Amino acid sequence: MTGVRKYIILLLIGSVAFAALFFYLGYKKFHETGPKNQDVAYYLPKGQGVIRTSWELEQQGFVTNQDIFKLGVKLSGFERKLQAGEFAIPAGSSMFDIMMILSSGEVIQHRLTIIEGWTSWQIIEYLNGIENLTDPIVDLPREGTILPETYLYTKNTKRHDLVRRMQMRQLDLLDSIWEKRADGLPFLSIEDALILASIVEKETATPEERAHIAGVFINRLRKNMRLQTDPTVIYGIDRKGSLDRPIRKSDLQSDNPYNTYRIKGLPPTAIAHPGRASIEAVLNPLKTDDFYFVADGTGGHAFASSLKQHLRNVKKWRRIEKLISKEN
Repeated sequence: MTGVRKYIILLLIGSVAFAALFFYLGYKKFHETGPKNQDVAYYLPKGQGVIRTSWELEQQGFVTNQDIFKLGVKLSGFERKLQAGEFAIPAGSSMFDIMMILSSGEVIQHRLTIIEGWTSWQIIEYLNGIENLTDPIVDLPREGTILPETYLYTKNTKRHDLVRRMQMRQLDLLDSIWEKRADGLPFLSIEDALILASIVEKETATPEERAHIAGVFINRLRKNMRLQTDPTVIYGIDRKGSLDRPIRKSDLQSDNPYNTYRIKGLPPTAIAHPGRASIEAVLNPLKTDDFYFVADGTGGHAFASSLKQHLRNVKKWRRIEKLISKEN
């Protein structure tokens, strides 16, 4: 009996020693430098458990032993603390480091930029082309309702959710600046302001000109003059907002509802998505006597308060156009 007891005691001591060694080696493995030699990203889907995550991490080379990672996470009490999302894993991250990163909630933030003056068609084409977004968009958002700027998003964000966020950003902007608009503007609604802002956006890419061009259009609206702006004609022909040919005389004579050479007042909708600066320019335009403008060959415009002066500016621009065409 004594021999059996000694054997059992020795067996227990051996088992404890083996377990201690196993946990020591496992602990050491759990904290040692990982196999990745460069910064990489790992995406943990929503609802995925530690068993699947451990297997994936081993398959993708983040950890050398899925069982040690899984046991380390469980013993550390982090089994239910791992969070969904895309995480940046620095080079050499240990299993312990990875566990802490996946439980931090500090997911990778991606960036996208909506350009001022893009149409709904251009924005949706751009968003549908970004691979780490989900749920392609088929129906175009209402023209002029998105605020162009840079947005942060996480992997697998729904495109529809992004569009709604962009629209809410514009509503927030309008709420903050509408009440600060100039007195006596020839429109009463935010919608009309956005329509005019979209025209200003398409007419100039020069920041210092926006308020001046807005002032010209405001003057024309007050006098019940036609706006006579090419970008509206182009939008009426193609909702993408661009043509692969010059505007023809027949385009200017068409009954297109966006043809501001024939209709008076504003077109029925915005023709693009205006940026903050163009919206602010329309709500607080430059006080000017000018009613006309034409390109001046430098990327800007020559302004005029009379038709006679404007025709001189047009003649000058035509000469510049001929020189440019000869050089090309």
